[in-house]
Formats: sequence, C-alpha cells, structure tokens
Amino acid sequence: MMNKPWILAGLLLALLGGCSSSPPIQLYQLRADAPAVQGEAASGVASAVWALGPVQMPEYLDRDAIVRPSGQASLQHNPSQRWAEPLRDALPRLLAQDLARLRGAAQVWRMPVPPGVQVDRQLRVDVQRLDASTDGRSVVLQARWTLVDPSGKSRPTVSERRFEVDAGDGSMDALVSAHRSALWQLAQAIAAAP
Repeated sequence: MMNKPWILAGLLLALLGGCSSSPPIQLYQLRADAPAVQGEAASGVASAVWALGPVQMPEYLDRDAIVRPSGQASLQHNPSQRWAEPLRDALPRLLAQDLARLRGAAQVWRMPVPPGVQVDRQLRVDVQRLDASTDGRSVVLQARWTLVDPSGKSRPTVSERRFEVDAGDGSMDALVSAHRSALWQLAQAIAAAP
C-alpha cells in the first residue's frame, strides 16, 4: 500500500516532464555569399581606402533569438529559432566583406586597421532597423552611414536609406535570406558613395 503513492507520483512527474520538453533549437546563419540576384561586384576598384567601424544596431537585435514584430508595438521571439552568430558580429563582418567585394579587397578594412594602412575615410554605420514586417512577408533594413575624413580636411557625408526585401513565403529560411539580401543592398548603396 505504501508503494502506490510513490508510483503515482513518479508517473505524474514523468508525464509532466514529457509535456514540458521544448522544441529543438534551430540555428540560422546570414550566409557569407552575397545574393546573386542582387547584383555582382563592381568592375572597377575604388581609389579611396575606407575603414569600417563602428557598426551600431538597436539593443533589441543584440540577442540570440530571432525577433519578429507582433502587432503595433510588441516584439515576439521564439527561443527555439536563433542566430548561429550574434548580429553584432555578423553585420560588421558581412558588411566589410560585401564592401570589399564591391570596392576592391585592399580598399576596405575593419577598425582597427593594420599598421601601415593609410585610411582616406572612416565609415560609421548605424543600423536603425533590421526585422521582418508584421506579416512576415518582407524584411526592412533602415540604416544611416557617415563617411568621415580622418584628417578633418573635408566635412563628413551622411546618408540614410530604407530597404525592403520580399521574403517570399514568410518561412524562417526565406526571412533569413531576405535579411542577407537587405544587407547586400545596403553595401551596394554605401559602395556607390563618392
């Protein structure tokens, strides 16, 4: 008779444990390759050497879970859908890589630059928004960038653009791919600067 309550308690714990299991974690990566459909590298090499840094972004993007808007002002994150690499690391790395592809490998460096590299302009980027639309059918990237003359001889040039990229069926794979396409479009816009 004394064993029955323990057996019942053990079965109840096993049932609760089975119900509380979380879904497997899925990792998503912003691929290193630039999206082919968005255009290829520029044919010429730029003459000015740029140093990229800092690249800033909103605090809500600096987390492992992928954030999606929900309603008018709320954000939703699913802890089982995560970035494979923090965006604070991925965005500067990919932006520098894309700019080097567009302007020439020796023309774009990340801060701090190696000794002996003479920089003509410092590129500062402020990513103000990078997230899916509320319906999940597109990704919006809004950014402001500034080119600063380290010598102080010319005034900084400031530009701002908003990019909206179609995310197809709205699946997580399509959304992540649209994030990458938006970043490539940003690099193209920055590279077109004089």
